[in-house]
Amino acid sequence: MPEQPARAWRAVLEHIERDLLEGRIGPGDRLASERDLAADLGVGRSSVREAFRVLEVLGLIRTSTGSGPQAGAIVIATPTGGMSTLLRLQVAAQGFPLADVVQTRLLLEDAVVTALAGQSVPDLAAAHRVLDAMDAAGLTSAEFLALDAQLHLALAESSGNTVVAAIMAGLRTSIESYVQEGASAISDWDAMAEVLRSEHRAIIDAITAGEASTARSLVRAHITGYYTAAGLTRSTRPID
Repeated sequence: MPEQPARAWRAVLEHIERDLLEGRIGPGDRLASERDLAADLGVGRSSVREAFRVLEVLGLIRTSTGSGPQAGAIVIATPTGGMSTLLRLQVAAQGFPLADVVQTRLLLEDAVVTALAGQSVPDLAAAHRVLDAMDAAGLTSAEFLALDAQLHLALAESSGNTVVAAIMAGLRTSIESYVQEGASAISDWDAMAEVLRSEHRAIIDAITAGEASTARSLVRAHITGYYTAAGLTRSTRPID
């Protein structure tokens, strides 16, 4: 069964990342065609193009349109240093237990909102753009939760702590995988989406007001509340 569209491009990205990290492909090698990758991975060609776009932005591949030996995508760099670490975390995170992912997420997001609330004028422009996108009518649960993951990553990136932001980015696929899985257990998705929107706004308001303690309480309740509603908390443990 093909991947859901909101996640399909990530499956392509992870497939190529593994090949890069494990040395099966390297600089000068040409990636399989969009058509072949789409068929092999059971996704649409648009998902392959999106994964290629991300890899091109990262400076790992170069793409050329048209036909002939120079067309398609060619590897131009091997992930090194911090990028290699981030990609390895993204790959490894697929097998992390839910309890560990939630525990780590609570610790990281506690630090994120504390840092943001402590800034005189926190830069929340990216977070507000995602919040506005989440207000769009007709979003599927998969689309909404993909934006939810982007919102939390945007906050981490705005916190000023590059290590926390990198870890959140590395865990993003794993986090999204679990929250997507839990969505099917929620009987009234529209009501849940409204709750999540309200909670997001409250967290942002507390950060803007410089109320770190309130922001921490809200973000913890937001995260654990969703896992409880989705019936996933049996696999989690509380943090100290």
